[in-house]
Amino acid sequence: MGLLTLLEVAAMPVLQVLLISILGAFMATEYWNLLNADARRYLNKIVFVIFTPSLIFASLAKTVNFQDVITWWFMPINMGLTFLFGGILGWIFVKILKPEPYLEGLIIATCSSGNMGNLLVIVIPAVCNEDGSPFGDPDVCNYAAVSYISFSMALGGLYIWTYTFHLVRNSALAYKAMLHAEGSLATRPNNDFNANSESYLLKADDQGQASIQVPSTKPINEDMEEQLVVAQSSGKAGDKKSLWEKLTGVLHQLVEELMAPATVAAVVGFVFGCIPWLRNLIVGKTAPLRVIQDSIKLLGDGTIPCITLILGGNLIQGLRSARLKPIIIIGVILVRYMILPLIGLGVVKVAGDLGFLSSDPLYRYVLMLQFTLPPAMGIGTMAQLFDVGKEECSVLFMWTYLVAAFALTIWSTVYMWVLS
Repeated sequence: MGLLTLLEVAAMPVLQVLLISILGAFMATEYWNLLNADARRYLNKIVFVIFTPSLIFASLAKTVNFQDVITWWFMPINMGLTFLFGGILGWIFVKILKPEPYLEGLIIATCSSGNMGNLLVIVIPAVCNEDGSPFGDPDVCNYAAVSYISFSMALGGLYIWTYTFHLVRNSALAYKAMLHAEGSLATRPNNDFNANSESYLLKADDQGQASIQVPSTKPINEDMEEQLVVAQSSGKAGDKKSLWEKLTGVLHQLVEELMAPATVAAVVGFVFGCIPWLRNLIVGKTAPLRVIQDSIKLLGDGTIPCITLILGGNLIQGLRSARLKPIIIIGVILVRYMILPLIGLGVVKVAGDLGFLSSDPLYRYVLMLQFTLPPAMGIGTMAQLFDVGKEECSVLFMWTYLVAAFALTIWSTVYMWVLS
């Protein structure tokens, strides 16, 4: 495959993201005023509760089966390593550069969480169809690619909406709590669906202790963002919790995060995909309830466009007011497109030599590519959801996706040369 052809293939999904982001930016301007701050917040809630879970469930229920899960057992480990190494590198990066506290979780999330969805959907089938591809017959390659991509997308959603969600949520919570403790976070109304005179971001409890409320993961009919109250100490050293109280608190928080809509959708999707009779109810041309799967897929197809429009809308404000040093952008790019791909190449090579991987070169290519992708679009949803660093997130995404086309081209060429 020629270098220019590969560049064109890698650039297509990146250009799609950038074009839709530009559209979102224009929609957020005063000339159109279609995507103002309130509209972005409400649309983001729909993405969080409806679109993202639909995308994950539809892809899992249709393409994943029990035999695939057993055969591809290394893929969840491989993807977990991308999050682990990326998180460690992001944490080191944060400790060295010491960015604004509210950006710490966002930077670590951007370094660790890759876009396992729409980029793979375009890049891998295009590579399969090119002359000189090391992946054999194009029809066989495309058939296998669909399963690999869907499994990768579903696993990515599971990791993003557990690990990354927990990271961004706790970072936002800690930062806002710190601001309140310092007296620099003003009390302001919580402009939510059902906000009333009692709905405040900060308010005092009955004992006079200050508390902070931020969005949680638990969806309810009245409001998607349940008020999560974290009490701030009044400064007395005697306010200590027992080990049991700490343990139950951690378990309660873990259960809440596992009940995020996307996580629940991933679990249910795995169940439907791995149990044949459930799968046959909704998947296939002869499935009696196939209209359910078709409807869910139709909802899921709106996920990426809506997230990208929101990021574009935030980009206008981000370019004006984002406090993002150039060294931070350069550091994230180095982690995502230089250090992680090298680690991924080594991981897949060692795993193959140890006999952990099948001989299918396309499978190994997908594993390597998972270390090379730009940041996950879902991070923008989380930044918008918790109202922390959303402008900076949009600027980071703009630069990382601009570089992505060239990085994917170079590393894809290296990977195919290694696998040839």
